[in-house]
Amino acid sequence: MSESTHPLTYQRDLRGLTRVDLADLIRAAARRRGLRSGVDKQRIRKWEVLGVMPDAANQIYIAEALDLPIELVEPGTWPHWLPLSDGGVVPFGSSSSVTALREALKTAMDPQRRAVLALSGSALTALAGSWAGGAQPATLVTHLSDGTLVGDDTVTMLEDSVRRLNALATDQRQHFAALMDAHLTTVTNLIGHGRYDRTTGLRLHLLASTLAQTVAWHRFDHGRHTAAGQLWIAALHSAHATNDTDLGAAMLGDLAYQAAWRRDHAIAASLLQHALVRTEHPAARSLLHLRLARTLAAQGEKRAALRALTAAEHHLGVSSGIPRPTWCAWMSEADLAVDSGQALLDLGDASRALHLITQGQALLPTSREKTKGVFLAYQAASHLRLREPELAAQAAGQALQLARRIDAPRCERLVQDLLPSFTPYEATPGVPELQEAAARRPTE
Repeated sequence: MSESTHPLTYQRDLRGLTRVDLADLIRAAARRRGLRSGVDKQRIRKWEVLGVMPDAANQIYIAEALDLPIELVEPGTWPHWLPLSDGGVVPFGSSSSVTALREALKTAMDPQRRAVLALSGSALTALAGSWAGGAQPATLVTHLSDGTLVGDDTVTMLEDSVRRLNALATDQRQHFAALMDAHLTTVTNLIGHGRYDRTTGLRLHLLASTLAQTVAWHRFDHGRHTAAGQLWIAALHSAHATNDTDLGAAMLGDLAYQAAWRRDHAIAASLLQHALVRTEHPAARSLLHLRLARTLAAQGEKRAALRALTAAEHHLGVSSGIPRPTWCAWMSEADLAVDSGQALLDLGDASRALHLITQGQALLPTSREKTKGVFLAYQAASHLRLREPELAAQAAGQALQLARRIDAPRCERLVQDLLPSFTPYEATPGVPELQEAAARRPTE
């Protein structure tokens, strides 16, 4: 799809509709309301080609004709309320990175779109398959006669700012979420409207990918899954434009993590398998194999999960002589131990799982507080499986306290999900206190 394609044309083509077909559907939508519409193919051409804006009523009919949620319609923003994606997923194309970034920003900033749009698992899998098959990257160089020149100082300032923001501790980075959003909007506009050479284009796309990934994790941690998914898709497009296959694999790995979190393990496994096709750095391969092991274990696929754990351990120990990609620089023996333990817990080996999770906790650097909270929740789950409710309550309480202190709602969600398992142990020391703390709002 060309960046200049009108959103209405895109949605119409997506459904195989001619302008005559769409006009028929719009008139039918009006008739269902006891009204008449004079829309014909010439009127639709004016909307798509000449930039004429349909009135509010016709925009509602258009949404109905295209089987889009009426809640999306915002007449004053025409045509930008129309999705530029199929199932929430922008396909690869010559200028798809800008399209994907704009679609992600629309979804991330608009509460209505978050409520009514959802990502299609099949569309995600198709995108991953296209990436694994070596889809043609987007064009990086704009027409040199278009737009305002993007200077080197501008890009350097943005790079430095993003680097400093990402280096902040979790409990401090949360204060700058709006600033990260603004940076991503700025970089998107520079890519879409600026004038730059190939080197600057590479830097801008790398910035866009890094920013979109960071903003995606913030949305994901706060339960805004559709926005997070759109942002990771945009990050994948930007990474693909630079031909950085490890960075692209990172975004597929994050999308897989999200799918697994939502218990869509078949989609998660498919995304990870596609990601591994083109992943090169051993540390990156280790992380993706570890995530694959987790999602296979959750499906009860013991042999395949154990093979993936073995591969994760092997690749973590391989020295490539090349610095690790930033997105997996944190990968350590602690992560390998804890996630291996969680996989074994899903496979029913609670005793060995607890040993590995406890071992990983001891290895984890003190700077990784959010990860510590997640690991504590895993530890609590292991104690519960071993019928050790007092120890489970202790670990869960620590996880809850930490999650609220650093504003990590995803970690708190893990603890809340464990609470029903404590019901048979309500007389056990520590359990009533945990339940009371969990019931209180963080501000109380």
